[in-house]
Amino acid sequence: MIRSAWLWIGLALAGSVTAAEAPARPNIVFILVDDLRWDALGCTGHPFAETPNIDRIAREGVNFRNAFVTTPLCSPSRASFLTGRYVHAHGVKGNGDNSALSHRLVTFPRLLHDAGYETAFIGKWHMGTDDSPRPGFDRWVSFKGQGQYNDPILNVDGEAKKVEGYMTDLLNDHAVAFLKRSHEKPFLLYLSHKAVHGPFTPAERHKDLYADRTITRPESAV
Repeated sequence: MIRSAWLWIGLALAGSVTAAEAPARPNIVFILVDDLRWDALGCTGHPFAETPNIDRIAREGVNFRNAFVTTPLCSPSRASFLTGRYVHAHGVKGNGDNSALSHRLVTFPRLLHDAGYETAFIGKWHMGTDDSPRPGFDRWVSFKGQGQYNDPILNVDGEAKKVEGYMTDLLNDHAVAFLKRSHEKPFLLYLSHKAVHGPFTPAERHKDLYADRTITRPESAV
């Protein structure tokens, strides 16, 4: 369920460019984090959360401080991000099996693909039980439902693979590999993380990161 989600859209441009120098068909990197509270970041004033890379994006980019999730459910919110439409318009109204409907959605990646972009979806789709590639993506790495944090089964371009490792690391590795490959066309990378959706399991290297801190439940948490 996406209750308070932070969204970052970055233009993956080489170097720092002015608006006049920016290409007409820029590369696009879209990163979605699941169930991350807006106030659980260094850049929003959290007293000890360590989020240096997110803080840098907020500092060097545009930080939207007045944004709200209109439908506090996972699948409807995901469909809204992908289509730019409200729930009553795109039709994904709950977290049930929206597999067939999600294959028919007219998404912005699909439109970019039709316009000549190379497109990749990496991460959590969670609109139905079917994790097969959706229309409009040249590269597809996903998983069924919520997936699992450790040693998940990933659908890589239509083939199910049991992979050893931590979900966030695995998705990041696929994303970086896509970015580093040679691109003859402008590209869109849509990276949709499972983290930090509960029940959250941290990577082994992070399990004691806040062991000396007292973590209290926010009053607005449900």
